[in-house]
Amino acid sequence: MYQLTFSFEAFMSEYWQKKPTVIKGGFKDFVDPISPDELAGLAMEEEVDSRYIAKRGNKWEVSHGPLSFDNMPGDNWSFVVQAANHWHEGAAKLVTPFRQLPSWLFDDLMISYSTPGGGVGPHIDQYDVFIIQGSGKRHWRVGPKKDDYEEEFGHPALRQIKGFEPIIDEILEPGDILYIPPGYPHDGYAIDTSMSYSVGFRSPKKQELLSSLADFVIANEMGDVHYHNPDLPTRTNSGAILNEEYQDLEAMMRSLLAHPHLMKQWIGEHLSNSRHELDIISAEPPWQNSETYQFLENGETMKRLGGLRAFYYPEQPYILYINGERFELPEECSFAATYLCDSEQVTSASLGKQLDHPAFIALLTQLVNLGYWYPVE
Repeated sequence: MYQLTFSFEAFMSEYWQKKPTVIKGGFKDFVDPISPDELAGLAMEEEVDSRYIAKRGNKWEVSHGPLSFDNMPGDNWSFVVQAANHWHEGAAKLVTPFRQLPSWLFDDLMISYSTPGGGVGPHIDQYDVFIIQGSGKRHWRVGPKKDDYEEEFGHPALRQIKGFEPIIDEILEPGDILYIPPGYPHDGYAIDTSMSYSVGFRSPKKQELLSSLADFVIANEMGDVHYHNPDLPTRTNSGAILNEEYQDLEAMMRSLLAHPHLMKQWIGEHLSNSRHELDIISAEPPWQNSETYQFLENGETMKRLGGLRAFYYPEQPYILYINGERFELPEECSFAATYLCDSEQVTSASLGKQLDHPAFIALLTQLVNLGYWYPVE
């Protein structure tokens, strides 16, 4: 189990979305949870999001997975695997210490393997990231946040900038953590062959929310009402949109938000959608409720699928939002419902008497058959 050596509460107070920092020895005696060969194996899979990045003189090369590792150069190249927590249980354990942050903000664990000189060049990201140094050493520079950095187009797949004056200039060793808030330029390259682990947190944009809300409104046939004004006045200036008419149309739009229970459903479903492919394997043959109950009653463990997003509202803890869908349990199952979202494993000892509730067992069986939870061998 990976444990942080510092107070996360103190970190949040001083640094979260305020300024970048290096935490030396953030993990004590750090050991890579995945080998380079295992990571390369993931990068060769069709379903896994991966990239190869190399620099030859002043030219950049980028290719997207599935990758092949034939005839590789000696140095100055990297490959990265996105959402590695979806595909590798050992790597997913690196995310657990960061669950002191809301899971709905968590995006993914990206893992990078770099040969000496390997990196992606100076760039700016719009999300919070904790970069954990694994084996090897990597030189990192971070610059101040400002709006006038000049973009550089070394390759269409790389959004780079021309450069910056560093406010952080450090060499990271195994177990060190570099935290970078959104908007701060940074550049890292491997000093020797190394592994890096980026735990990323990405907040939704207004554009994303508006687009998602529009889809929800249409799917649920909300607001299927035309503008209606029986007191419409005549006018000499037929091209004008009168202020009263503008106000009416704006009120029509705002009225779509005047449904708190539907808005909560939309937000819950939207946030529980994964941005990355999940390693879903539906149960075959399907489990029966009695099998699920007996499995847990025997002291066995059910585990949540890596990367699966599952949320609830504390004021309605019996309603769950899992992978873009809404599931509802009886109110008396509230504890078990929240446990599914807050914990990565389910056991009879953790559920207590709620294990005996048929509605909960029926839902858990449904989730197992969907491939969202699975029995630990």
